[in-house]
Amino acid sequence: QVQLVESGGGLVQPGGSLSLSCAASGSILRLYRMAWYRQVPGATRARVAVITSANRTDYADSVKGRFAISMDSAKNTVYLQMNSLRSEDTGVYYCYALINGDDFWGQGSQVTVSS
Repeated sequence: QVQLVESGGGLVQPGGSLSLSCAASGSILRLYRMAWYRQVPGATRARVAVITSANRTDYADSVKGRFAISMDSAKNTVYLQMNSLRSEDTGVYYCYALINGDDFWGQGSQVTVSS
């Protein structure tokens, strides 16, 4: 069984920074990619950033230049550094991983950007 455990998040003022991390553990034979999704009330979960095992990254247009995703393959851990945060970045952030051909999700981390 595979588990994703997230940490980080919280409350920050507009213009501030926060970071998230997500560690995968369990029977990991192959990790294909990891990503971060954001969900707000009344909306579907939307992908914010993704990173592959080859370290290729992609970002939603709304976060390009402000967020950075990285991965420590040795630790099966993905990070999301969020800078210049805006109120519209508020939401629950979920870690996602494609491992052994299956989808796995973290428990979700609240990020609130407010003055």
